[in-house]
Amino acid sequence: MAKKIDFIYGVGKRRTSSARVRLYRGKGESSVNSKPAGKYFEGKVAEKALAKPFGVTETSDKYYFSAKVSGGGKNGQIEAVTLGIARALVKVSPEKFRPLLRKVGLLTRDSRERQRRMVGMGGKARRRKQSPKR
Repeated sequence: MAKKIDFIYGVGKRRTSSARVRLYRGKGESSVNSKPAGKYFEGKVAEKALAKPFGVTETSDKYYFSAKVSGGGKNGQIEAVTLGIARALVKVSPEKFRPLLRKVGLLTRDSRERQRRMVGMGGKARRRKQSPKR
Protein backbone atom coordinates (compact mmCIF):
# COMPACT_ATOMS: atom_id res chain seq x y z
CA MET A 1 0.00 0.00 0.00
CA ALA A 2 1.28 3.47 -0.90
CA LYS A 3 2.30 5.85 1.86
CA LYS A 4 -0.02 8.82 2.30
CA ILE A 5 1.80 12.15 1.96
CA ASP A 6 0.34 14.99 4.00
CA PHE A 7 0.25 18.46 2.53
CA ILE A 8 -1.49 21.78 3.02
CA TYR A 9 -3.21 23.26 -0.02
CA GLY A 10 -3.25 26.91 -1.12
CA VAL A 11 -4.41 28.68 -4.28
CA GLY A 12 -2.90 31.89 -5.61
CA LYS A 13 -4.03 34.00 -8.55
CA ARG A 14 -2.71 37.04 -10.40
CA ARG A 15 -4.13 38.45 -13.65
CA THR A 16 -4.52 35.36 -15.85
CA SER A 17 -2.14 33.14 -13.85
CA SER A 18 -3.35 30.67 -11.27
CA ALA A 19 -1.21 28.46 -9.03
CA ARG A 20 -2.22 25.41 -7.01
CA VAL A 21 0.34 25.02 -4.25
CA ARG A 22 0.96 22.03 -2.00
CA LEU A 23 3.02 22.73 1.11
CA TYR A 24 4.88 19.78 2.62
CA ARG A 25 6.56 19.45 6.03
CA GLY A 26 10.27 18.64 6.13
CA LYS A 27 13.17 19.28 3.81
CA GLY A 28 12.91 18.75 0.11
CA GLU A 29 13.30 20.47 -3.22
CA SER A 30 10.53 22.88 -4.16
CA SER A 31 9.10 22.31 -7.62
CA VAL A 32 6.91 24.15 -10.10
CA ASN A 33 5.16 22.16 -12.86
CA SER A 34 7.34 19.12 -12.01
CA LYS A 35 10.58 21.10 -12.52
CA PRO A 36 12.81 22.52 -9.78
CA ALA A 37 11.59 26.03 -8.88
CA GLY A 38 15.01 27.54 -9.67
CA LYS A 39 14.95 26.00 -13.15
CA TYR A 40 11.36 26.96 -13.97
CA PHE A 41 11.70 30.56 -12.73
CA GLU A 42 15.28 31.46 -13.62
CA GLY A 43 16.80 34.47 -11.88
CA LYS A 44 17.56 35.82 -8.45
CA VAL A 45 14.37 37.94 -8.28
CA ALA A 46 12.19 34.83 -8.69
CA GLU A 47 14.04 32.90 -5.98
CA LYS A 48 13.77 35.90 -3.65
CA ALA A 49 10.01 36.27 -4.30
CA LEU A 50 9.31 32.56 -3.73
CA ALA A 51 11.39 32.53 -0.52
CA LYS A 52 9.73 35.66 0.92
CA PRO A 53 6.75 33.96 2.68
CA PHE A 54 9.14 31.45 4.27
CA GLY A 55 11.56 34.23 5.27
CA VAL A 56 8.85 36.35 6.91
CA THR A 57 7.53 33.41 8.94
CA GLU A 58 11.03 31.93 9.52
CA THR A 59 10.02 28.50 8.19
CA SER A 60 12.41 28.12 5.23
CA ASP A 61 13.96 24.91 6.63
CA LYS A 62 10.66 23.41 7.83
CA TYR A 63 8.58 23.38 4.62
CA TYR A 64 8.91 22.93 0.87
CA PHE A 65 6.30 23.17 -1.87
CA SER A 66 5.17 21.82 -5.20
CA ALA A 67 3.06 24.03 -7.46
CA LYS A 68 1.06 23.64 -10.64
CA VAL A 69 0.90 26.94 -12.52
CA SER A 70 -1.04 27.83 -15.65
CA GLY A 71 -1.72 30.96 -17.66
CA GLY A 72 -0.09 34.36 -17.83
CA GLY A 73 3.59 35.24 -17.98
CA LYS A 74 6.45 34.41 -15.66
CA ASN A 75 5.97 37.49 -13.45
CA GLY A 76 2.29 36.81 -12.85
CA GLN A 77 3.05 33.14 -12.21
CA ILE A 78 5.70 34.03 -9.60
CA GLU A 79 3.23 36.29 -7.78
CA ALA A 80 0.52 33.61 -7.96
CA VAL A 81 2.82 30.98 -6.45
CA THR A 82 3.94 33.40 -3.71
CA LEU A 83 0.30 34.09 -2.78
CA GLY A 84 -0.45 30.35 -2.79
CA ILE A 85 2.48 29.65 -0.44
CA ALA A 86 1.38 32.45 1.91
CA ARG A 87 -2.21 31.16 2.02
CA ALA A 88 -1.02 27.61 2.73
CA LEU A 89 1.23 28.86 5.55
CA VAL A 90 -1.77 30.64 7.11
CA LYS A 91 -3.62 27.31 7.19
CA VAL A 92 -0.69 25.82 9.14
CA SER A 93 -0.90 28.32 11.98
CA PRO A 94 -3.44 31.16 11.51
CA GLU A 95 -2.89 33.04 14.77
CA LYS A 96 0.90 32.99 14.37
CA PHE A 97 1.51 33.53 10.62
CA ARG A 98 -1.50 35.58 9.49
CA PRO A 99 -0.48 38.92 11.12
CA LEU A 100 3.12 38.56 9.89
CA LEU A 101 2.14 37.83 6.29
CA ARG A 102 -0.63 40.45 6.30
CA LYS A 103 1.78 43.14 7.52
CA VAL A 104 4.19 42.50 4.61
CA GLY A 105 1.26 42.40 2.14
CA LEU A 106 1.63 38.78 1.04
CA LEU A 107 -2.01 37.83 1.67
CA THR A 108 -3.49 40.54 -0.57
CA ARG A 109 -4.71 39.32 -3.95
CA ASP A 110 -3.59 41.81 -6.62
CA SER A 111 -6.89 42.26 -8.45
CA ARG A 112 -5.62 44.40 -11.35
CA GLU A 113 -6.75 42.90 -14.62
CA ARG A 114 -6.29 43.91 -18.23
CA GLN A 115 -9.02 46.29 -19.41
CA ARG A 116 -11.03 44.96 -22.34
CA ARG A 117 -10.85 46.80 -25.66
CA MET A 118 -13.79 49.06 -26.42
CA VAL A 119 -15.66 49.49 -29.69
CA GLY A 120 -14.68 52.58 -31.67
CA MET A 121 -11.43 53.11 -29.80
CA GLY A 122 -9.04 52.21 -32.61
CA GLY A 123 -8.09 48.80 -31.25
CA LYS A 124 -7.02 49.86 -27.75
CA ALA A 125 -8.85 50.11 -24.43
CA ARG A 126 -8.32 53.80 -23.66
CA ARG A 127 -7.25 55.28 -26.96
CA ARG A 128 -9.67 57.69 -28.65
CA LYS A 129 -9.78 58.49 -32.33
CA GLN A 130 -8.11 61.79 -33.09
CA SER A 131 -10.58 64.63 -33.61
CA PRO A 132 -10.15 66.84 -36.71
CA LYS A 133 -8.21 70.05 -36.15
CA ARG A 134 -10.29 72.38 -38.34
